[in-house]
Amino acid sequence: MKFSMIVGSTALVLGLLSVPVLAANPMVGGAAMYETKNIVENAANSADHTTLVAAVKAAGLVEALMGPGPFTVFAPTNEAFAALPAGTVDTLLKPENKAMLTKVLTAHVVAGSMSTADLARCAKKSSDGFCNLTTLSGDSLSAQAKGNNLYIYDESGNASKVTVSDVIQSNGIIQVVDAVLVPK
Repeated sequence: MKFSMIVGSTALVLGLLSVPVLAANPMVGGAAMYETKNIVENAANSADHTTLVAAVKAAGLVEALMGPGPFTVFAPTNEAFAALPAGTVDTLLKPENKAMLTKVLTAHVVAGSMSTADLARCAKKSSDGFCNLTTLSGDSLSAQAKGNNLYIYDESGNASKVTVSDVIQSNGIIQVVDAVLVPK
């Protein structure tokens, strides 16, 4: 009798373990990111991306990034913007520098939805270990996998580490990065 109870209990436990568990929405900047929301809607809820959201608004890119996409956005955090030379963000946010701000921001956006696995696979297939990307600004980025980390390089070779990966959006994917990628 005990044997059949153990077998029955084991089967019940194994059956429960095979039931799919729904993953929680990823958290970015203290806020849940929802797959049903677009890039701008989710970024606006992240306490870590207030500078990015202000810049997107100042550049007039809100409607574009709310569009159907898909887009992959390498989203710098507030700390990443704060690490720029003093006065850089304030200068970029001035109305007379809208074209420059637009170029900087669109240098963080690639057409298509690219997961970190996609980027790492692309890099692995290349002869130099880099996945080369063209941004919406026409500038180049390169992705490189190092161990369990993915790094994104701008045209000057400055590296930005992906710190929160594969945040799925209704119109693409956000890869949170720890540095601003500066176009030439």
